[in-house]
Amino acid sequence: MAVLVTGGAGYIGSHMVLRLCDAGEQVVVLDNLTTGFDWAVDPRAALVEGHAGNTELVSRLVAEHGIDAIIHFAGSIVVPESVADPLKYYANNTATSRNLIEAAVTAGVKHFIFSSTAAVYGNAGLLPVAEDNPLAPESPYGRSKLMTEMMLADVAAAYPLRYGVLRYFNVAGADPLKRSGQSSPTATHLIKVASQAALGQRPGVGIFGTDFPTPDGTGVRDYIHVTDLVEAHALLLDYLRAGGRSQTMNCGYGHGYSVREVIGMVRTVSGVDFPVTEEPRRAGDPASIVARADRVREVLGWVPAHEDLSEIVGAALAWERYLATRNR
Repeated sequence: MAVLVTGGAGYIGSHMVLRLCDAGEQVVVLDNLTTGFDWAVDPRAALVEGHAGNTELVSRLVAEHGIDAIIHFAGSIVVPESVADPLKYYANNTATSRNLIEAAVTAGVKHFIFSSTAAVYGNAGLLPVAEDNPLAPESPYGRSKLMTEMMLADVAAAYPLRYGVLRYFNVAGADPLKRSGQSSPTATHLIKVASQAALGQRPGVGIFGTDFPTPDGTGVRDYIHVTDLVEAHALLLDYLRAGGRSQTMNCGYGHGYSVREVIGMVRTVSGVDFPVTEEPRRAGDPASIVARADRVREVLGWVPAHEDLSEIVGAALAWERYLATRNR
């Protein structure tokens, strides 16, 4: 048995590959390297450069490697960009996923794990959201992901495919052994941006919206360490292989931090008081999005090991320092 990881040269995907290889799995990475990096792929995995929506290529890889499971990370993820260029998101996320699912079913792949997003909930208010909350995405990004969730449910009802959907909240941090991290210099994740500012790689950090109905007026998010996130995927894969039924689960810690609180933590951990500017709200950004994550804990026995925000920030800073030396 082998696992196909699409987008395995990217941030979360590369951490998933590390986790699978550490467990002795045979891993095949499929990535077109548009935003990923070949050097980020664990050398124990086989890297194939190509598009996840290429059904002929995926079918061939399944046959050649005996793939029984697909973990699908490939896609576009920037909410404001999706508002400006929705067709890109429906092509890269929805259409690509449709082709990948077709290839999986045709080739007889039994297990499929999909990286979805808390953006499917839209502006859900200030209380934590559970998986059965109303789904009302406010951006093409969120809608493109929700469409894939719907496709998976429909396909699993018609074919012998069991799937897992993990709705991510805000992923941050880096591998504790410094083997991978968020490597894109243009990434928009707050902790990465603030870490770059602390290290003098950016002039400062912008706060987009200071008039949200939150305690300090800035957006509140549930930040999850990337290592805890990929552990949930590994447990889900084991669960599906053992005959578990299809599941949709939130992946977060169940508590949030505001933008100001995160910036304060980066300043504390780094010891640098970098500049901060206040900017208007961005299209598609909700005031708050925090997980109710009881299901992933109860069904999979998931126990987070890196929940402390200072640890997440410290790992992100350490990775940025590593990248600075690597790129010299």
